[in-house]
Amino acid sequence: MTFSIVARSDDGESWGVAVASKFLAVGSAVPAAVAGLGAIATQADANVAYKGLALAHLDAGATAPVALQRLLEEDDHRDHRQVGIVDLDGTAASHTGTACLDWAGSRTGDGYAAQGNVLTGPEVLDAVEAAWLGSDAQASLARRLLSALRAGDEAGGDRRGRQSAALLVVRDGAGYGGLDDIAVDLRVDDHATPVPELTRLLDLNDLYLTASTPSERVAVDSDLRADLEAFATAHGHRDFATWVGTENYEMRVDPGLAWIDERILAIVREADGRDDA
Repeated sequence: MTFSIVARSDDGESWGVAVASKFLAVGSAVPAAVAGLGAIATQADANVAYKGLALAHLDAGATAPVALQRLLEEDDHRDHRQVGIVDLDGTAASHTGTACLDWAGSRTGDGYAAQGNVLTGPEVLDAVEAAWLGSDAQASLARRLLSALRAGDEAGGDRRGRQSAALLVVRDGAGYGGLDDIAVDLRVDDHATPVPELTRLLDLNDLYLTASTPSERVAVDSDLRADLEAFATAHGHRDFATWVGTENYEMRVDPGLAWIDERILAIVREADGRDDA
């Protein structure tokens, strides 16, 4: 009753899952991933225990096909399950049980596994796969996964309708403040158009929770620093650092104000009603 894609980035540094369904809070049940191990989606009559078990098998050195085989061997209800796994090396495996409701099936290739059940037809996974293979390998894994999910949604998706979607991406040190591996963990739990809403949330995630790249950083000289401090006090803040914390832009401004992200600088300029800051 769901469709998903599990994948590893071409550079071998990120793993993730994108999923959509006519099911409440699909992100709470289907996806799991750990940087340096791999990712899994468990769906249809989802066995949520698969998530921890699969990652444990991968951590012990199993490949995706071996981990999947072990999951199924230990599950008397395997015919009702659907699952996709991608391992450390990008090897993919997928299973669709014979009791899964039509249309159900999967597509696998180097670095990805796409699967779905209760779909409008095979065209959904055809679209997911084509979008994944046609996406820019230099783009972030989150963007590539979301483009594949969006293609499947536009091709028909879950034949019962739309309700929720989720996106999970992990990469070593990619979390908030570099303190965990969660690069993206977004969920749309109950929405008329969950995939477009997930797209909106990813845009916000990139702004608030993704660190600036060197190319996005504008050096702050003494004149710009003075203007930024004046902007902050004019808007009721003690200093510019306080404004940054209030607006949740910590990932986009250097703590010592050696640089500021170009997008944050544009926000300051717009808020200040000036062409320069």
